[in-house]
Amino acid sequence: MTPGHGQGFPKAARIRRRREFLSLGRSGAKRRTQHFVFVLGQASEPPRLGITVSRKVGGAVTRNLVKRRIREVFRRHPARAAFGRDLVVIAKEGVGKVSFAVVRRELGTVLGSVSVG
Repeated sequence: MTPGHGQGFPKAARIRRRREFLSLGRSGAKRRTQHFVFVLGQASEPPRLGITVSRKVGGAVTRNLVKRRIREVFRRHPARAAFGRDLVVIAKEGVGKVSFAVVRRELGTVLGSVSVG
């Protein structure tokens, strides 16, 4: 099933290169929650998302589920348009067992708390 018009997550909205992940990891501001580490980077338009989920989280099915949940929360968050920063989300061990609501709450705290600019 494909997403409807305007509901996808295009390549321009993703951080895809290792070089970009490493650069953000060195220079970005870090915020930690119980299940994630968030790395906030330089302002960019549109805001981009990078996701890292290691094997410690679980098997391929679990890791892909976590990534889909993170992307969906980021894509649908009302503050995303005003966010204006690159964001890397690093999943911690055990996040595969939490609900979608927990992912939404933790990611929402970071998206809603960062001032624009």
